[in-house]
Amino acid sequence: MQEIQLLKAIEQDARISVADLADILNSSPEQVDNEMKKLAEEKVICGYHTVINWDKTNQDHVMALIEVNASPERDCGYDKVAEKIYRYPEVSNMYLISGRSEFIVIVKGRTMREVADFVGQKLAPIEGVKGTATYFVLKQYKVEGVIIDQQSDDQERLLVTP
Repeated sequence: MQEIQLLKAIEQDARISVADLADILNSSPEQVDNEMKKLAEEKVICGYHTVINWDKTNQDHVMALIEVNASPERDCGYDKVAEKIYRYPEVSNMYLISGRSEFIVIVKGRTMREVADFVGQKLAPIEGVKGTATYFVLKQYKVEGVIIDQQSDDQERLLVTP
């Protein structure tokens, strides 16, 4: 079975049926189902998520990208400080990066105050964290490959007409 083709198909559409996957991969539904179970057990498939445009709901929603400067620990590098950070439910994503900071942490909350409190009361005091810089997301255009804020053709034409 073409594992990469399977993974790309479910990454594009997590709701695709096993029968449709079997057709795409020229396999039986049983083979596809077994392969997906195996990939889940091996933690290659780690979850299934939905892209939601929260701006179109009544739910208050704030997202921030936080640069975190940290000190590595002997024998484990940045892993221990990373674990202290990513265990918080406010943290949706976390990356070790190259550049002037060690981590980018993506935090979600209901209000800017809630995110600010998280940074000041939970994140900044963590042993090994040397400093933070918080950037609030003002608008999303594309998330996980999905265009969120697409203007209609009429709006685009209005922008370029004298």
